Amino acid sequence: MNATASIVSKVWSFCTTLRDDGVGYGDYLEQLTYLIFLKMADEYSQPPYNRKVGIPAAYDWQSLKAKRGAELEVHYVTLLRELGNKPGMLGQIFTKAQNKIQDPAKLYRLIDMVNETQWVTMGADVKGDIYEGLLERNAEDTKSGAGQYFTPRALIRAMVECVRPEPLKTIADPACGTGGFFLAAYDFLVSEHKLDKTQKAFLKHETFYGNEIVASTRRLALMNMFLHNIGEIDGEGSISSNDALVASSPKTYDYVLANPPFGKKSSMSFTNEEGEQEKDELTYNRQDFWATTSNKQLNFVQHIRTILKSTGRVAVVVPDNVLFEGGAGETVRKKLLETTELHTILRLPTGIFYANGVKANVLFFDNRAASKEPWTKEVWIYDYRTNIHHTLKKKPLRFEDLQEFVACYNPANHHKRKESWDEQSNSEGRWRKFSYEQIVARDKTSLDIFWLKDKSLADLDNLPEPDVLAGEIIDNLEAGLASFREVAATL
Repeated sequence: MNATASIVSKVWSFCTTLRDDGVGYGDYLEQLTYLIFLKMADEYSQPPYNRKVGIPAAYDWQSLKAKRGAELEVHYVTLLRELGNKPGMLGQIFTKAQNKIQDPAKLYRLIDMVNETQWVTMGADVKGDIYEGLLERNAEDTKSGAGQYFTPRALIRAMVECVRPEPLKTIADPACGTGGFFLAAYDFLVSEHKLDKTQKAFLKHETFYGNEIVASTRRLALMNMFLHNIGEIDGEGSISSNDALVASSPKTYDYVLANPPFGKKSSMSFTNEEGEQEKDELTYNRQDFWATTSNKQLNFVQHIRTILKSTGRVAVVVPDNVLFEGGAGETVRKKLLETTELHTILRLPTGIFYANGVKANVLFFDNRAASKEPWTKEVWIYDYRTNIHHTLKKKPLRFEDLQEFVACYNPANHHKRKESWDEQSNSEGRWRKFSYEQIVARDKTSLDIFWLKDKSLADLDNLPEPDVLAGEIIDNLEAGLASFREVAATL
């Protein structure tokens, strides 16, 4: 354990040193990714592995170790560019790679630090923990904007506990960020099942399929999975750089676990004839979609439905607008209720995401074969928002906070559930069911349903702590500002 602790503290202390030079967590994390990958490739090239990863001798780990000063810096820049042109996992790790450490002496020290550790023989849990820790700190660095690719791990774990993936089944995430859902599903499968040789091989090579269009984020996801023993150093990466929404998938999956990017509109930047940057709204014209819209969230919900096997199951994080927006939103909700069994909604509190102003929910639905009758009979809603206060620093969301929801969800059999709401006494409970008839009778088939009283409105003596209150005000202002930007963009 002490060896692990010393590696972790070394990795962190060096990050602090580089921050003084203006190198942020994200840049440090990228450089560390390149170097650990090269060092592991070097370890794999030696006995007993004797594997060739496709790295030319001129650009391998030994070539990097042998240089210093300005010569090292020039060689490192060339190495990054050359390896980015290679096929497979290698090319994906080094796509658009750049050197962010301007001081050659510090780059040499970082290479030396990576060189001291035998990464291949180190336990996957140790390597994984080091890397996950770096990813989390990177997400906390609000200026970098990396938080938008990072879903709270407590929430991911609760979603996986509810879905309970099984061995020899495929898991997809069409906007996989740094791979958090894959790793939680991997951990669940390993801890809950005594896997045989076939199941272990399937888990390593054939279980996970993702999309991530941002090159730097995709690189972190690939490395994160690789360090957790998913995939091969000389194989093809299981994360595609394609925009998942552009076309239907040739493959369907058993599970989809996802938190698609926040922000309602899909857009693509381009330069006009005057040389000015403009954004063009993307409307995906897909024959297999129920509605044509530029609302990215609704498009992801539709896309996810199309990539499911007929028995496929989903847990997906969506913002509030997916629950109440009219037009395409109403069409998507109606179709979802009819063609799938949309059985559960978890209403999430504010203050748990690194992006401000986010009011989100988790939708759980199971795909079904075509039928004349709607598949959804009732929707169960757990309100973990009203009178709940979280902040990222002082009171972050923990897995324990969601355990009551997981118990109510009843993963063993979600058709056997009990309400925590008593109609006769009108007593308050967070867990309630609504029939299909009740929901379709609502304006725009809205799923934005709440029933608990907000105590802070009624009881001025019991206001939340000032920092919580300030956080909620910021969240509400950010959400309002985002909505106003959407309106302004259409004028």
